[in-house]
Amino acid sequence: MTTMADRDGWIWYDGEMRPWRDCTTHVLTYTLHYGVGCFEGVRGYRTPQGTAIFRLQEHTQRLFNSAKILGMPMPFSQDELNAAQLDVLRRNDLKEAYLRPMVFYGAEGMGLRADGLKTHVIVAAWTWGSYLGADNMERGIRVKTSSFQRNYVNSTMARAKANGNYINSMLALNEVLRDGYDEAITLDTSGHVAEGSAENIFIVQRGEIHTPDLNACLDGITRRTVMQLAADHGYKVTERRITRDELYCCDEAFFTGTAAEVTPIREVDNRPVGDGTRGPVTTVLQAAYLDLVQGRNQKYQDWLSHV
Repeated sequence: MTTMADRDGWIWYDGEMRPWRDCTTHVLTYTLHYGVGCFEGVRGYRTPQGTAIFRLQEHTQRLFNSAKILGMPMPFSQDELNAAQLDVLRRNDLKEAYLRPMVFYGAEGMGLRADGLKTHVIVAAWTWGSYLGADNMERGIRVKTSSFQRNYVNSTMARAKANGNYINSMLALNEVLRDGYDEAITLDTSGHVAEGSAENIFIVQRGEIHTPDLNACLDGITRRTVMQLAADHGYKVTERRITRDELYCCDEAFFTGTAAEVTPIREVDNRPVGDGTRGPVTTVLQAAYLDLVQGRNQKYQDWLSHV
């Protein structure tokens, strides 16, 4: 079995392209011990004009915002990171890919008080299909509310896409996977719906779309995109607190995310959502999103950075 470490290819590492298998770190790397780091999930798509990264600048801006929240000085500019992501696709000859830029502290010191830490930056890319399964893009997934709450907004700076924050996601997801579900829903500390383990969530009620406000969830770039597409198609979108029982009674529900794209939810806590199939609003927005990222929507061509 090929592991993530044992692959052919190239990774951009601290400003230079290195062979994939040479991109190793020491076991005393600071971020490995304390989780202080941040990352992005970015996708490159095959379009009629060639391979393009979707909303590259916005992803890189969020990466820099996350680093700023964590107090990590960035040794490269946003332009350099944008160029690195495009270059990784070229060097690996990837027509479609998932990209993982990550910022982490090295092995320059140990202990929470360590000083002199150096910020390291990598960009890797590989072929990765539908995160929640190609079949589930049509039929939808089964989800369960996790017993693990989303991090409190002032506990771990939940606005940052920080490595350590995903301990919460891992616990929530693995809890429901063991029970036979496809994905988890987390509630915030007030008991309102927050998000999936790595996705934003939307519900549809009487033709209107609702999604948790940003105090309860990550500021997802796919979330922003779908909200814009919904407005373009004449749907009203409201950001507000959503209760768990609203999920049980809504007409449609779906997840959004760079990896998940637009994935329908057919069942929540053993209750069918609507009639238990992908709903009409979800179908429209899923198709509109795929048209957009695959270069078939002329209105938002500036959201595509071509390799």
